Amino acid sequence: MQTWGVVYNKLRSLSSTHACRQYNYVFPLLEQNCGYGPNHIPQLAEVSKFLKRTTGFTLRPVTGLLTPRDFLNGLAFRVFHSTQYIRHHSNPMYTPEPDVCHELIGHVPLFADPEFADFSQEIGLASLGASDSDVDKLATVYWYTVEFGLCKENGKLKAYGAGLLSSFGELEYCLTDKPEHTPFNPYMAAVTKYPITMYQPRYFYTGTSSSPSPAVLDSLMSVL
Repeated sequence: MQTWGVVYNKLRSLSSTHACRQYNYVFPLLEQNCGYGPNHIPQLAEVSKFLKRTTGFTLRPVTGLLTPRDFLNGLAFRVFHSTQYIRHHSNPMYTPEPDVCHELIGHVPLFADPEFADFSQEIGLASLGASDSDVDKLATVYWYTVEFGLCKENGKLKAYGAGLLSSFGELEYCLTDKPEHTPFNPYMAAVTKYPITMYQPRYFYTGTSSSPSPAVLDSLMSVL
């Protein structure tokens, strides 16, 4: 609980200035309806009921990472596979794998946004029956959007990717002039390599929305 509180307070201190407006709209609703707060780790069942009422998404507990195909296939049916464990208390600001801080603070708020939920499902639908190479491309697009995506609001970059919204250090870093900021292009994003053990050297940003339009997947499908 102490580990959760440390992470929660640090991320909440940045969300008003670094996160997209949709994230900042939904988060207070999670505090009101799902018990979000620095002294309480929300139960996945309660959060899942909230998402089901708002966008039809549900959380399905898993014990660890899934294959990209299994994970993306779940999105097609508005199912998000969520881990249940929390990072080690000795290093509360880092985790080698997604934990409940990443899932509940990073992912869940935007899955309560209808436009973002639709976009996430579109990626999942595109993965159904796709070849292994196509699934890899879709997983890469997912990485650069749902996990590490940026958007522009009133000319300023904001974060909407869960990997950013659940990482205090990278949330600050991603909006500086140190990394490269590139307009989102599915053709480019699908084949751009990325590191998994360090801050991203490049981020893709969309226009005024917290996620690319679901229609952008049509252009991606022409590449697959």
